[in-house]
Amino acid sequence: MKLENKVAVITGGNSGIGLATAKLFVQEGAKVVITGRRQEALDEAVKEIGGGSIAVLANAKDIDANKAAIEKAVATFGKIDILFLNAGIAHFMPMSDITEEHFNETFDTNVKGPFFTIKHAIPHLNEGAVILSNTSVVHHKGFAGSGIYSATKAALRSVTRVLANELKEKKIRTVSLAPGPVETPIYGKMDMTEDQLNGMAAGFAAQVPLGRFGASEELAKAALFLVSDDASFITGEELIVDGGIGQV
Repeated sequence: MKLENKVAVITGGNSGIGLATAKLFVQEGAKVVITGRRQEALDEAVKEIGGGSIAVLANAKDIDANKAAIEKAVATFGKIDILFLNAGIAHFMPMSDITEEHFNETFDTNVKGPFFTIKHAIPHLNEGAVILSNTSVVHHKGFAGSGIYSATKAALRSVTRVLANELKEKKIRTVSLAPGPVETPIYGKMDMTEDQLNGMAAGFAAQVPLGRFGASEELAKAALFLVSDDASFITGEELIVDGGIGQV
């Protein structure tokens, strides 16, 4: 039981990588608090996760709601050992099509929200806790149409580096997980037609040396490694789990 008696908070824990990670963390002995923006989805996720997990309604970009989620986790389970900033959105489009609304929504959700969630969580983190951020392989290469999304993930990656120094006195590790193409619900939230989505998915899969999308469960296993004692000498680092698309 690699996470026995640990308390984990996972944003966006009602689907995709977040849900798969929450289920695995519970199997490994953790108490889990998930957040999300749809109550019905949260209720269903809690049933799937089990293990006494709880859910708090909180949009990733809502600073006050995420602060309340941290307070709920502490009130229910005590100090926090793992904070997984997993929730995020993506708009894939050429720079010429990006609006100020797209820009603000993506940065508010992928950068501003996680930043202040971390800020509010820091006083409640146990010594030796781990902050894990879900970034992306996109900020390692110049994928067409990923300008705004790449920028947000690069920003989150930079925060990981800075916090590794800022929180070292409490022996808090900060790490990032960078997925490649993964089968998650995020692809259905990109303001694209079904044909456009299918075309983009086929294009991504063709570029992956392993020839397929990853599964959320594969990313969950990588997340478990990063937050467990197996990675006790890793901080400030990013683990890329992408089937090789960012390297080849």
